[in-house]
Amino acid sequence: MSTPPSNPDSLPPTLDAALRPVRWDDYVGQEQVKASVRISIDAAKKRGGMPEHILFYGPPGVGKTTLAHLVALTLGSQLKNTSGVAIERAGDLAAILTNLEPNTVLFIDEIHRLSHKIEELLYPALESGHLDIILGKGPSARTIELALPPFTLVGATTRIAELSEPLRSRFGGGTYQLDFYSDDDLRDIVRRSAALLDLSVPEEVVERVAARSRATPRIANALLKRVRDFSQVHERPLSAAVCDEACELFGIDVLGLTKDDRRYLTTLAEGFRGGPAGVRAIAAALHEDPDTIESVYEPYLLRLGFIERSSRGRILTQKGRSYLR
Repeated sequence: MSTPPSNPDSLPPTLDAALRPVRWDDYVGQEQVKASVRISIDAAKKRGGMPEHILFYGPPGVGKTTLAHLVALTLGSQLKNTSGVAIERAGDLAAILTNLEPNTVLFIDEIHRLSHKIEELLYPALESGHLDIILGKGPSARTIELALPPFTLVGATTRIAELSEPLRSRFGGGTYQLDFYSDDDLRDIVRRSAALLDLSVPEEVVERVAARSRATPRIANALLKRVRDFSQVHERPLSAAVCDEACELFGIDVLGLTKDDRRYLTTLAEGFRGGPAGVRAIAAALHEDPDTIESVYEPYLLRLGFIERSSRGRILTQKGRSYLR
């Protein structure tokens, strides 16, 4: 078995960056989204300008950030990264926008975390390419208009319902939903990542890692690296048995569920008699934040059909009950 270099300094800055696709052909899955985005980019390049602003939404780890990188690479543009939670004041946004180089791709992750005040400041920047700055207070206050260099905003969110309608309407380049991945696509991702990590991975390991990846590429890559570490520490070649032992140690079952997922299902089954139960009540019972419950625990459990969301709360389905038996 070939192994990656033992010296971490010989690898790219981060393994996540090393595994991120740098060509459209290397980006597996989300075919319709890729085709639509590339049309926007190619049309803008033919016009000699920047594409309109783009919004990606979907579960964590399905490739929104990677798409932003590909947009910038295809345009030959600089990519400026920030997040909604990092932009707390109007001055923060003003500093970012006024310091952009011409033809930059500005990526705002978790854009739903922007306050309404910040959103309102962003509207003219997206629509007409200028920023309104208010100087002073009271009757003597005045507004100056700053022209901004041409740029494309790429927004990403896991919770599009929390984005205001006025902000969503500014994404003329398209709003695109990224979904969970198929098993076939995940196997292709694991094979590609194994090759980049210089790992010889048997097909049965590829299948096991893909099946336990919660239909999410980021988790597939993380699990592959953890199984690799287990193999190296125990000085055993990668095999189906080694993969199963590693996953058992990590508390990951054949469906990719963890002890935290099982704790959620058990709490709903025993603490709330299968529901319906409100998300805040479940969060309190698990000592978790409601946002974590909704964005981390529930999407995959919903996909498996183990729980349902109703107007009265969360309900454990028959499939969920069968899993716990």
